[in-house]
Amino acid sequence: MRVITPQQLLQRALDNPESPAGAMRITEFLTALPAIGEGKRDRILADLEISPVKRLGGLGARQRTALAQWLDTRFPQPVARAGRSRLVVLAGPTAVGKGTVAAHIRDHHPDILLSVSATTRSPRPGEVHGEHYYFVDDAEFDRLVADGELLEYATVHNRYRYGTPKAPIEKALAEGRTVLLEIDLQGARQVRAAAPDATLVFLLPPSWDELVQRLVGRGTEDAEERARRLKTAKGELASQGEFDYRVVNDEVARAAGEVAALAR
Repeated sequence: MRVITPQQLLQRALDNPESPAGAMRITEFLTALPAIGEGKRDRILADLEISPVKRLGGLGARQRTALAQWLDTRFPQPVARAGRSRLVVLAGPTAVGKGTVAAHIRDHHPDILLSVSATTRSPRPGEVHGEHYYFVDDAEFDRLVADGELLEYATVHNRYRYGTPKAPIEKALAEGRTVLLEIDLQGARQVRAAAPDATLVFLLPPSWDELVQRLVGRGTEDAEERARRLKTAKGELASQGEFDYRVVNDEVARAAGEVAALAR
């Protein structure tokens, strides 16, 4: 199942009340949204004056308007911006496959330069210094920050620091090349602040269950770390409205092709 926005699902329900979307109970709809538990769900229904037995396709006119306005406030839709540069940012929740999609773009779209980040974490099996990351110690990372050599940097999952070296990006952009940054949400926000004309692309999983499976199946984190990252991922998914485009990573080559097309 492809991920769609809550607003798109609501519109499907209203367009066809007999469809699966129309038959979905309002309680199921709300608890499927990021960071909405049963207690918060019940408070939202009370505020919107919607009965918990209601189905999406059976909402009254006032209830439809109230729910739509709440969704737009909670999950704002991205607004296309004119005058973008050739700097493209790819971000998304943990374990969504950003690195895999970015690597596919690097290998199959040579006109797009994939930026190499610096990090204080140790290499994973198969990772090469200078190709996948610049692996540095804390002292060197401190120097990069102090000397203003990073476009963005952040501490990820309260453990390791990641940052994007500025010089290679500036050189490539000056040569007229398209540059792709594969970074986390914190970094994406810093890039938007530093370079408002950058294009931001949010990578989505096909479903929440698939995201959980990807993280568990990766086997690189212990149970405590997985639980922490899943909690973080829920908050990250709720931030997709800050981005210019959304791409679903249901198949790597297809998703990479879509990101590459947006980059151009």
